[in-house]
Amino acid sequence: MLDVVGVEADDALLAGWRARAARGRAHLGWPSVVAARYAGRRQREPLAVRRHRGGTTLALAAPIDQLFVATELNEWALAASLYERDPQRWSALEQGMIQAAREATSPPALLPVLDEAAAFERLTQLARLEARPALLKAIARAESAGLGWLLDDEGFSLGEGIGHAGFPPGASPRPELVRWHNLRNIPTALVTGSNGKTTTVRLLAACARAAGLRTGHNCTDGVFLDGRLVVSGDFSGPMGARTVLRDARVQAAIVEAARGGLLRRGSAVNRADVAVITNVSLDHIGAYGIDDLEGMAAVKLIVANLVGPRGLVVLNADDPTLARFAARVEAPLGWFALDADAEALRAARARGGATCGVRDGRLVSTGGGASHDLGAIDAMPLSFGGSAAYNVANLAAAGLAALALGIAPAAVREVFGRFGGSPADNAGRLMRFEAGGLQVIVDYAHNPEGLQGVLEVARHLMAGGRLLLLLGQAGDRGDADIAALATVAARARPDHVVIKEMESHLRGRAPGEVPGLLRRALLAAGMDASQLHMQGAEIEAARTVLALARPGDVALLPVHGNLARSEVVALVGRMRSGGWQAGERLPA
Repeated sequence: MLDVVGVEADDALLAGWRARAARGRAHLGWPSVVAARYAGRRQREPLAVRRHRGGTTLALAAPIDQLFVATELNEWALAASLYERDPQRWSALEQGMIQAAREATSPPALLPVLDEAAAFERLTQLARLEARPALLKAIARAESAGLGWLLDDEGFSLGEGIGHAGFPPGASPRPELVRWHNLRNIPTALVTGSNGKTTTVRLLAACARAAGLRTGHNCTDGVFLDGRLVVSGDFSGPMGARTVLRDARVQAAIVEAARGGLLRRGSAVNRADVAVITNVSLDHIGAYGIDDLEGMAAVKLIVANLVGPRGLVVLNADDPTLARFAARVEAPLGWFALDADAEALRAARARGGATCGVRDGRLVSTGGGASHDLGAIDAMPLSFGGSAAYNVANLAAAGLAALALGIAPAAVREVFGRFGGSPADNAGRLMRFEAGGLQVIVDYAHNPEGLQGVLEVARHLMAGGRLLLLLGQAGDRGDADIAALATVAARARPDHVVIKEMESHLRGRAPGEVPGLLRRALLAAGMDASQLHMQGAEIEAARTVLALARPGDVALLPVHGNLARSEVVALVGRMRSGGWQAGERLPA
């Protein structure tokens, strides 16, 4: 992929790029179409152009052992087209390319040139240097057998979890020497969406463990084996997926696939039994060329391409964008919704499809000619008596996915009946505590939709007291997105808002810039300056909220840093154990 920024990518320039890139691919002998992974799927064009607000992205497909030469081809095709359009303006372009190559320590004989014949000869030499024919043969044999494989800077692996074999970086195992009979796939689910990913991942992982499978999962908190932390940090991207699938102890894998990783590095994995897309929202709009809901939906649907004809893609029928894009999915579809008898679910059942939703207060799933009662919603701790509608949706999604993985309905019912009863079950997501007459909710709400959902739960808990709110946002959101978050907060009529600096999430913003935007938006939405408090660090901001409390209040604390969350939970623990009462001085 090549991003064109600051240059007018008009139709003539793009036509020149496309023609040159196509000739280069043909010269190198690369396939003229991108073959579908599964029989009956559509083949795709190897060249793509995508215009967006930040510029234009030019993409071309290449064999897995030719990705470096593919970047050279992409750059040459654009550079030669720019020179053709305006030779005077771009007369120094070739020298700039050569200088850049020298700085990258490229061998002198392989310095770039604009002349097509010479450029093609250079690309041919580069392709020979990069080629790994044994690797391609091993991958081809794996794919013909439907076997998963992974390739990155850490090495190459065939199979998954307990059924995988690993090879060091740069190794190209000869297929005849691979012990194919020892390799196999493990049950694997991919989960993506704007909200609810981590909760759904944790639910699915708990269901797999209840089924007796040693389960690995990755999420924004780290990589886990059987619920125990293996490595801490945000591992919701490709590295987390590969870490889980290359663990020889893992018998089932539940993989969180966040938007950023999908856009920067792709899906990492090449197959899945189940893919879940929880929802699509305007969060992160403007990053990596994604400007609207349709573009975001296309990103989330990447995971659907990895599911075979015997798998299931689980979609949210209550999300109109996903409903519109469902026709693009070529794998079998399953639908979930808050209402089991929503029109989309009734239509899916009429076609013999799988569904999950709430009927008469109970979560019910259908599929394969069977119907399963997964329990009373009110009895599921995660639902907060049904007031946490977004968690009811997560339960429906996880229920449908768990059954598709082959997990018995009894195991799913057992998990749903207890999961969320302990704050540790779903760390950082709707953790509820009572301390000295104060109700405390610790959550991850990081966008307007997420904040709206947890505010509804907070409102359900209020019994005449006040609402105290912690508010912050990461710096990679646009000004309008930050204002939208503040607007949702103001609509809930909080009595006090403590605005925090997310010091580990500045992401290009100056210190104080995002808190300033939030404060101005809250004032514009009708809040009084006396209700707003500024704090420079997340943990101190949380302490400020708790210090404002009186008996009967509800304190909603969206905390985003793992360390800050641990400190807040520990503080609440000290408040409870020490007999603290709302309005008193906080323990140290």
